[in-house]
Amino acid sequence: MLVLALLAALTYGAADFFGGMASRKTPAAAVVVLSQIAGVGLLLAAWPLVPSRFYAGDVGWGLLAGLCGAAGIGLLYAALATGRMGVVSPVTAVVAASVPVFWGLASGERPAPLALAGVALAFLAVGLVSTSGESLRFSPREPGVGLALGSGIAIGFLYVLLAHTHRDAGLSVLVASRAASLPALLLFALVRRTPLRPAAGALGVIAVAGLLDMAANIFYVLAAHGGLLTIVAVLTSLYPASTVLLALVILRERLGPVQWAGVACAICGVIFIAL
Repeated sequence: MLVLALLAALTYGAADFFGGMASRKTPAAAVVVLSQIAGVGLLLAAWPLVPSRFYAGDVGWGLLAGLCGAAGIGLLYAALATGRMGVVSPVTAVVAASVPVFWGLASGERPAPLALAGVALAFLAVGLVSTSGESLRFSPREPGVGLALGSGIAIGFLYVLLAHTHRDAGLSVLVASRAASLPALLLFALVRRTPLRPAAGALGVIAVAGLLDMAANIFYVLAAHGGLLTIVAVLTSLYPASTVLLALVILRERLGPVQWAGVACAICGVIFIAL
């Protein structure tokens, strides 16, 4: 469970990184739609490898999860367009982790005290690792914060709904989720009159982002079916660390002291949860 949740965080963060790179040349709405289409290919390839059963109730949860995912992505990109990434990213990630944590605790999950300490450190890590020097100044009235809160709530319920299925459902819930999210995002792009044609040389990057996003969904569903939602969702929400580290390696961006402190908190949090 621990390894699968961390793999979900790693691949979600990598998908955001490559999706962000592609969005520099191609409209964000087009990147999301095209990457979702690419992800369907991986889902079909993985289907024979993971035992899956369809349940009528799970199809309903999957459809709702897809709509929540589409809303979360749409709101996130709108927030990034109007606010500072150093504020929008941690707000979204922390809120997205908070929803399943409160849901899990209200549903009777009781992680060990050391694991709860690890969860607290992971929450702190998400905020610190997404912070830039200028974004230490924070105000609820700052542009994009409201949209980031909405995005975090939607993504948080995506985590809850995907986990709220039978343990042997496997990838069937992701089939239902993509069946809802892809048409919703296509409609969003049409309403905004966004051209879906990628910029020259961007299609490969978009495809990589879509494949990584679907891989993250698969890892998350398998982790959520095998462990406590309270723990799995928080570990998955460490994905900003993956994005930041990829920027460090590929774009040669530098980490500030606050971000390195966030990385340290993430490592300690994972160790506490593992113990």
